[in-house]
Amino acid sequence: MKILIVEDEPLAAAQLAANISALRPAAQIVSVCDTIKATVNWMHANEAPDLAFFDIQLGDGLSFEIFEQIDFRAPVIFTTAYDNYAIRAFKVNSIDYLLKPIERGELEKALQKFEHLSKPAPSLLSPQIISEIVHSLGRKNYKERFLIKVGSHLRVIETNEIIYFYSFEKGTFARLIDGKDYLLDQSLELVEGMIDPGQFFRINRRYIVALKSITDVITYSNSRLKLKVQNTSDDDFLVAREKVKAFKTWLEGN
Repeated sequence: MKILIVEDEPLAAAQLAANISALRPAAQIVSVCDTIKATVNWMHANEAPDLAFFDIQLGDGLSFEIFEQIDFRAPVIFTTAYDNYAIRAFKVNSIDYLLKPIERGELEKALQKFEHLSKPAPSLLSPQIISEIVHSLGRKNYKERFLIKVGSHLRVIETNEIIYFYSFEKGTFARLIDGKDYLLDQSLELVEGMIDPGQFFRINRRYIVALKSITDVITYSNSRLKLKVQNTSDDDFLVAREKVKAFKTWLEGN
């Protein structure tokens, strides 16, 4: 088992390494990095470890930023003197969260949890059945139409008529090709999970834009992108900086 330690306190790093070696003598500490920058550089030059221990508060920022800079997929056990980052930790690759000073018993439980999660679950299904299940999962049915209320009437609008969805004053709206807006019953988050991700992309907190509606993509300040969308003169179609890479990949159809 190859382990990476990211810790900016030398004594804490040494104690953690010693405890790991005592509990798992066969484990190899492949490196100890003390900053976000050093961790990113190490990952660019080396294969991903089997497990990583990340101190949350480092000298050059929070270790969560590592996930924003590189595609880090190894499981992580976070270590910190504070418990106010627990929820955020479990939104990334975290399998456990240890408070300093780390007790050896708690470290043992975390290592056992990692080992349990790493074991492939035995399958009782035949390869043919598994193949059929995987194939069926790939045929997800996306929402083809929305039922909306217009005055005292109900109307059905086709999803392919929508050029973008947007939120406004706690409501979610759909803008159609004809330029008309309709209030939906669903939240923007719920809509995002209903529609085909190959045809729609959520560019920021407010907008989900249809691929066919984009007429131009312009580089903008702070590493963002500005979109020109058909049948609208709005300047609010800005691709959030953290979404730019994924947006470009989406445009390419990958």
